[in-house]
Amino acid sequence: MFITVYPGSFDPVTYGHLDIIQRGAKVFDKVIVAVLENPSKQPLFTVEERVRLLVEVTQEIENVEVDSFDGLLVDYMRLKSAKTIIKGLRAVSDFEYELQMASINRKLNDEVETFFMMTNNKYSYLSSSIVKNVAQYRGSVKDLVPYPVEKALQQKFSS
Repeated sequence: MFITVYPGSFDPVTYGHLDIIQRGAKVFDKVIVAVLENPSKQPLFTVEERVRLLVEVTQEIENVEVDSFDGLLVDYMRLKSAKTIIKGLRAVSDFEYELQMASINRKLNDEVETFFMMTNNKYSYLSSSIVKNVAQYRGSVKDLVPYPVEKALQQKFSS
């Protein structure tokens, strides 16, 4: 079985993330969407909330599993018997950072390969940060995130 891990903070999950998940599920036998517990970031949603939202928006994709992890990605991959990482790229600036990450992961475990997937052009401008900024000022995020995420953002910013 060809298992890949799609790691990220997913704070919150956007249509850009979902595009990579759906396309990855067509290429790999199993896609594990792995929410990173990153203590250096101040997320809007808890890890549990992000996992719950991801489960909800991917429930109809049979070969997708949602999980969370902390620590090194290569250690998590070893635990899951995964050999590949899938990453979405929006722009050249994404590539520079992701190339560094791919290189260190390969250095830590030379059996790990990273596959880069170009984000669909209609989502090339989209990021979780942009979504949070729009939602914070009560702008519509309807075309940026799935409905459950839209509702969760409205709840976060309604108080």
